[in-house]
Amino acid sequence: MSRKLKNFYHLLEAIAANIIYGFPSRNIFIIGVTGTDGKTTTTSIIYHILKESGKKVAMISTVGAAIGNKTYDVGFHVTTPSSFGLQKYIKQAMDLGNKYLVLETTSHAIDQYRIFGIKFSMAVLTNITHEHLDYHKTYENYVKTKSKLLESAKIAIVNRDDESYQHFDSKFKIQNAKLQLKNQKWVTYGMKENADINPDNFPFKTNLIGKFNKYNCLAAIAVCRELGINDDSIRKAILSFKAPIGRQEIIYNKDYIVMIDFAHTPNAFEEILPEARKIAKKRLIHVFGSAGLRDATKRPLMGKASAEYSDIIVLTAEDPRTESVEDINKQILEGISNSKFLISNEFSNPNLKIQKNKKYVFKIPDRKKAIEFAISIAQKGDLVICTGKSHEKSMNYGKGEESWDEFGVSRQAIKSKASLS
Repeated sequence: MSRKLKNFYHLLEAIAANIIYGFPSRNIFIIGVTGTDGKTTTTSIIYHILKESGKKVAMISTVGAAIGNKTYDVGFHVTTPSSFGLQKYIKQAMDLGNKYLVLETTSHAIDQYRIFGIKFSMAVLTNITHEHLDYHKTYENYVKTKSKLLESAKIAIVNRDDESYQHFDSKFKIQNAKLQLKNQKWVTYGMKENADINPDNFPFKTNLIGKFNKYNCLAAIAVCRELGINDDSIRKAILSFKAPIGRQEIIYNKDYIVMIDFAHTPNAFEEILPEARKIAKKRLIHVFGSAGLRDATKRPLMGKASAEYSDIIVLTAEDPRTESVEDINKQILEGISNSKFLISNEFSNPNLKIQKNKKYVFKIPDRKKAIEFAISIAQKGDLVICTGKSHEKSMNYGKGEESWDEFGVSRQAIKSKASLS
């Protein structure tokens, strides 16, 4: 079935879902959050600020739906649920008297009409970086798809520092440093003074690490100021906010550190790895792979980014699906051009000795064994970071979804290492 035909089917499904659930989005303030990286954290910060400010608010994101006093799993590898799932959650939020709903929104959901019929009052764009080009084909098409969400909302919140901004800058006329389109209100955020919301005119403190999280906070600040939340409440909530599950999450911090993060794009690597590098007192050991049957052009870029900051790289599976893990990792290796890295398959050799002044790449297709190996070689002062799977509860090795627990595997490896010492 062609993509156009599939999308037409999704459109009909969305229309039916809206009718069945009575167009619930017309009775609640929907805030859509889109972007390549930072969607989940930004969505969660907005939700946290509004909730801490006493507002009745619900949230639908990658890590689940929070409606009332309950949380719901949105499904395997799902950020934005199906049209029927979305409308059901929105109606449930409406029925419980919520005034706001923060909805993490992917480019696939936009293109496939899963969000058709949803009345967005506000839309937020975090950034648009190298990802999903297997689907969108070009960066320009990717930007165009994301822009549909911005165009559908009454208020658009955009990252002025992001590369994508120049595309909007050339398309929309600038008036008084704000972009205007069809009576929309455009609000910009960024690190520089030319952004409407920036650290100079809205100073704040956060316990989140990295410059990228400052952008996430600024996006949330821009949203909540537009909603009339007072500045003190915003600052207080940002300071008390804790990152969502599997986002820069340190699960062990004693003689060595183990961190789990969802980073799975070149840009996300460029953001999280320098921060992990700062935390590591000695070596940075990075465990990662790249999803099969997805954007292959990003793989060498991921390898390049990891090689820039890591001392030891452990290449492994990340939902290879029907692709060969070895082939995927071969493409990642194309980006690891640094001759200082020694490529080895001898991870199972009991006599393996890793020299402190050498950089290594180990290829371990089985992710469980890869994590166990990375943690087993960690020494005092090292930091092991496992990226790409995080909160996800399944792994796809080409035979359907299999149960997976990144946290459980990592903690068991830590326990096993401790028992041997």
